[in-house]
Amino acid sequence: MSKNVRVRFAPSPTGGLHLGGVRTVLYNYLFAKKHQGDFILRIEDTDQSRYVAGAEEYIFKCLEWAGLTPDESPLNPGAFGPYRQSERKQAGIYQRYADSLVKDGHAYYAFDTPEELEQMRSRYKTEQNPSPQYDRNVRLKMRNSLALTESEVKALLDNGTPYVVRIKMPDDETVSFTDMIRGEVSFNTSLVDDKVLLKADGMPTYHLAVVVDDYLMQITHAFRGEEWLPSAPVHILLWKYLFGLDQMPLWAHLPLILGPNGKLSKRDGAKYGFPVFAMNWTDPKTNELTEGFFEKGFLPEAFINLLALLGWNDGTEQELFSKEELINAFSMERVHSGGAKFDYEKAKWFNAEWIKRTDAATLLPAVKNILADNHIIVVDDAVAQQVIDAVKDRCVLLTDFVQQAGFFFQQPKEIDIASIQPKWSEAKQLFFAEVIRQFELADHWDAAQLEQGFKEMAAANQLKPGDVMLPLRIMLVGGKFGPHVFDIAQIIGKAETINRMQHTLGLLA
Repeated sequence: MSKNVRVRFAPSPTGGLHLGGVRTVLYNYLFAKKHQGDFILRIEDTDQSRYVAGAEEYIFKCLEWAGLTPDESPLNPGAFGPYRQSERKQAGIYQRYADSLVKDGHAYYAFDTPEELEQMRSRYKTEQNPSPQYDRNVRLKMRNSLALTESEVKALLDNGTPYVVRIKMPDDETVSFTDMIRGEVSFNTSLVDDKVLLKADGMPTYHLAVVVDDYLMQITHAFRGEEWLPSAPVHILLWKYLFGLDQMPLWAHLPLILGPNGKLSKRDGAKYGFPVFAMNWTDPKTNELTEGFFEKGFLPEAFINLLALLGWNDGTEQELFSKEELINAFSMERVHSGGAKFDYEKAKWFNAEWIKRTDAATLLPAVKNILADNHIIVVDDAVAQQVIDAVKDRCVLLTDFVQQAGFFFQQPKEIDIASIQPKWSEAKQLFFAEVIRQFELADHWDAAQLEQGFKEMAAANQLKPGDVMLPLRIMLVGGKFGPHVFDIAQIIGKAETINRMQHTLGLLA
């Protein structure tokens, strides 16, 4: 590629970051890194009515957790700022381009009030056209600079009458572009309404802002969701009118992520019990919490791995990819055009595999945080790493470490006595009392030696090892789970092993 690759993600700070948005970030990031280019984050806050306090900070926090840090952003400005559209509007950038479009006859001032727009919709509403649009069929019957005289327009402008700027869509033209995923895509301009480009408050709509900003920021490739395909003819014409089509970035419209019933919405998380946002998001207006992958217990490596394969593959059977492997393998041409169905069970499989392949030292900070959230304090990091290595193959989510590892650091609060009592006997009570005495005399606290001695004592007492191993496990763990029971004893130590055994024997006596 001759030009330095520059891609961008341009979210609106209106709420939580949906996994579809993170996948768009990921594909941008992978493409940029593969081509030694730059990944830019631009905040599209043109719709101030939908702006939500805290949403911008939340977006950055999500990307930091996922390891998808932008090269340029409001937090790390480069040479193409400002990186918030509200700040770009203050600099008068968009007004200049809107005025230029009007001057060249490609756009017009529209002075219609909300009441007049509503009257238009009522007047032209039919069974065949239930939602009339502001288009070539009605524009000359409305209050705009195409229908009014020059002197009427000047008077309205001089009086400060509120107006919007609308694009004038040409009649019956075909506009086309080559999508990197879908190939040649064409539209008839007669089927598209005259979109608002500049609002009455001077803020641009997405249509004008995305074209102007992509040009000024020298964006070479623009990847966005397929829901933006219907807007493509407006954007193509704006590129043509303002900068020339040879300046337009290459486009790719990404497939939808599908849930159990069509497009995966943020409501699906609550409905089906799986996260749809990168991190927890609490709506400040409704106080409604939408759960995130981070809080659910996903590793960022697993999260981006599963997202990458929601709509893309490298042509092989490989499923587990590190970020570096994804960068090397990624190509936009191998992104599917059809929707990709999200499977939460498969997502958990990715996470389990990544927990297995991640070393204990790397897992330690996250595991310690999760344990601390559950009032389990780790005082010795070396012991904690031993524990992680012992149990990580049993954990699907990081939150599973609470059950699978918590008992190493504190005595179980509940003991599953009910699983011991049906086969408990005086002989077993005496046997475990003798085991405690032998453990107290042990010079070496080693799993293999402890196991050998335990089995020899069981044989001497004519007890099958299987009949006494389960009670021992429940004494140490509290339940019927956990790694090899003598590995547990070795890690928790002699004194704690004996203490837990005595506690349970007291309950059984």
